[in-house]
Amino acid sequence: MTIQHLLAVGLSLVLLASLANLLVFSYGRGVVRAALDEGVRAGSRAGASSSECQARSEAVLGDLLSGSLGQGVEVRCSRREASVTASAQASFPAWAPLIPSWSFTVTAEAVAEPAG
Repeated sequence: MTIQHLLAVGLSLVLLASLANLLVFSYGRGVVRAALDEGVRAGSRAGASSSECQARSEAVLGDLLSGSLGQGVEVRCSRREASVTASAQASFPAWAPLIPSWSFTVTAEAVAEPAG
């Protein structure tokens, strides 16, 4: 084995790990969006409260994004007269020192059903 071969293999492994990290970040963002969508659906029903939105969002996150990746997600729900809003602040840690962590904010909103 030559030095060039070892460098090529090492660089290939770093590139593969970076790509895998990017795929996991994309999956995590999709799960956070789905959790917020489910939360606002649950919270927008007639007679529902923001706590139902919160509980449903956290249940989806717990099912699909448990572990260390899910620990970096914070969800907040609020219900006004005509709408329900859920927002999440997420921070996903990188797997390697050279790869930056990823932080983002996502919001979902739904029209609330009138009570009665």
